[in-house]
Amino acid sequence: MIKTETALSRSKFAKFKKWFLSIHIQVVAIEDTPHSIAMGLAIGIFFGFTPLWSLKTLLSIAVAWLFKSNKIAAAVSVQLHDLILPFMPAIYWWEYKFGYWALQGHFPHRIRLRNMSMRDYMNWTTFFTVGQPLLVGSLFLALPSALVVYLVCRPLVKRARVQK
Repeated sequence: MIKTETALSRSKFAKFKKWFLSIHIQVVAIEDTPHSIAMGLAIGIFFGFTPLWSLKTLLSIAVAWLFKSNKIAAAVSVQLHDLILPFMPAIYWWEYKFGYWALQGHFPHRIRLRNMSMRDYMNWTTFFTVGQPLLVGSLFLALPSALVVYLVCRPLVKRARVQK
């Protein structure tokens, strides 16, 4: 039983590795400068962390256009960010806590979502009580992540281009 589970997990890892390598090859094959591609990837990762669920891809493409970076790389990376979707509730929890701390000067004592009804979620004032700290807190994860992606991906794209 254990050997079967190990073989199954190796098989899944091999499929993931093959899929990730194909994405890497597609990104490197984009006809643009390494700076532009890395900047597009960083912009996509930045918007991937924001709680602007339905606007992430459009905003990443628009900002990539404004910064004259690669729009395809931005769209691809914002979609790749959705791979961590199972972890997003925990990430949003920490983003809310950091945002609350940045706006109020202290961490929230207790967050109670059970007392909120669907009507409360649909009310526009909920943006100021929940959405604003979430949006501000997302900057604490989005900016460093985007910086790391840029600093890692630019040399990788350069190296891949030299090896061709």
